[in-house]
Amino acid sequence: MSSPSSEDSPVAALQVRDVVKTYGGVAALQGVSLDLYPGEVHCLAGENGCGKSTLIKIISGAEKPDSGQIVVDDIVHHAMDTTAAIKSGIQVIYQDFSLFPNLTVAENIALTAAVAERKRLYSRRASRPAAQAIVDELGLDLDLDADVESLSVADKQLTAICRALVHEARVIIMDEPTTALTHTEVSRLFSLVERMRARGVALMFVSHKLDEVLAVSQRVTILRSGRHVLTADAADLDPASITRHMTGHDVDDARAVSVLPHDAPVVLEVEGLGLPGAFRDISFTLREGEILGVTGLLGSGRTEIAESLFGVLPAARGTVRVRGERVRLRSIDDAIAAGIGYVPEDRLSQGLFLEKSIADNMIAGSLDSHRTRWRTLDSSRVRQTIQQLFDRLRIKAPNVGASVRSLSGGNAQRVVIAKWLANRPRVLMLNGPTVGVDVGSKQEILDILRAEAAAGMSIMVISDDAPELVSSCHRVLVIRQGRLVHILEGQEIDVTTIQERMAA
Repeated sequence: MSSPSSEDSPVAALQVRDVVKTYGGVAALQGVSLDLYPGEVHCLAGENGCGKSTLIKIISGAEKPDSGQIVVDDIVHHAMDTTAAIKSGIQVIYQDFSLFPNLTVAENIALTAAVAERKRLYSRRASRPAAQAIVDELGLDLDLDADVESLSVADKQLTAICRALVHEARVIIMDEPTTALTHTEVSRLFSLVERMRARGVALMFVSHKLDEVLAVSQRVTILRSGRHVLTADAADLDPASITRHMTGHDVDDARAVSVLPHDAPVVLEVEGLGLPGAFRDISFTLREGEILGVTGLLGSGRTEIAESLFGVLPAARGTVRVRGERVRLRSIDDAIAAGIGYVPEDRLSQGLFLEKSIADNMIAGSLDSHRTRWRTLDSSRVRQTIQQLFDRLRIKAPNVGASVRSLSGGNAQRVVIAKWLANRPRVLMLNGPTVGVDVGSKQEILDILRAEAAAGMSIMVISDDAPELVSSCHRVLVIRQGRLVHILEGQEIDVTTIQERMAA
């Protein structure tokens, strides 16, 4: 089924007709069409690089198509611009929300509407009634006087949604809206989505989390390699069928954990680690070849534990041993010297040099290990390392000289991982290793981690993605309110148990 039943005869809020877009001879979109209807949540799914982002940019006027049409209210746009998109009631809520951090919630909600209306004067006092009206209508608990920079991720998202509705948005595109939300916050968001549907808003929901896609969407459109593959009712699909259409093949996400020898040596030993305000009395071990999951709700302390072990947030108490030797982790240099690597949660701002090439990023952390005995750089070894990692991690780019900024999320994540693999740490910690990554790339990244563990590397995966933990981890530590409350092993490691222990 590709549209609501003809009995209701609904009028599409937005139509995309045969849109084509190429970049330098490479086809990003090849004749893509879809319809969005009032009161519908329509998921747009596909692997990284399939054309989702390009289509969103064309709908919102940020990019112009080579050919095709965008139709709103029977008005045909061969090339929508951003002003026309806003006036047509189209709003995009990106992952970074595009809010003004130094302004209040009320000002963020009302200011862009004033700008869109080209008002020459802006009154803070005048912004409040409009903001209060939309917050009350949606039944939200938002402090209108709070500065946006002080808000949680969930409240920033609610602010962005209110801003879109003040614009009288008829079409709202939500790009990866649940990436940084807890399960409770996701439920709140879905309740709000239902209220927006009741208002007659058409929503396009872009997400890699297929269970959420099926929970919130009425229809699903799948793109693959720039082509429209399928539009169907969500009720007629399941995660396996969506994955098959996205990738062109079946992806096995079942538990695939190697047998860890009983005598595998302890590589990392943490005892009584504590940092006031973040976590306390954290003790665990990590063995050679083990993949250890660390999970908990947002704010549980899971990230702070990793950052402490990497010297970003030095612990106030406790001991850490690597290969039996006590180490002092007061800085990142201390952690690297001890053989500890860390792939951060925000790979774009913390893990990569965006303007540099893939090659420069890969080798940035391991230059010292590629020097000759005369301390000069061994360029031949450098090239060999870069090319081997590029090939092994199957990074999709023309060559190693391509800019990291040009890569999809999944490929950018592979470059961050490659940077650490070039350094060969004893312990590699990865915070949200597959956040914002499509299902195909997710499987490949987890396979890379399994291969590294099988070769003897000790790995920690910090994540709240329960299926990811189930499929790849030997054990899972559950952190709640800064305390280690459960260590799950063997048959205890299943999605339901992890989610229940996180939220208990």
